[in-house]
Amino acid sequence: MSAMDKARHKVEEAVGKAKEKLGSATGDRSTEVEGKTEQTKGNLKQAGENAKDAFRKDR
Repeated sequence: MSAMDKARHKVEEAVGKAKEKLGSATGDRSTEVEGKTEQTKGNLKQAGENAKDAFRKDR
C-alpha cells in the first residue's frame, strides 16, 4: 500500500468519525449513519490493500 493511499484512507475514517459525532450531537441520524458508512469504507479499503500487500509478499 502506498503511503498516499494509507493516508487517504485514514482521512476518510477521520472524516467519517467526525460526521458520526456531529450527527450524534445534533440528533441528525442521517449524518450519523453517513459518518459510520465512511468509516467502514475506509476500513474496508485498508483491509483490501493489506490483503494485496500480503499476496505480493508471498510471491
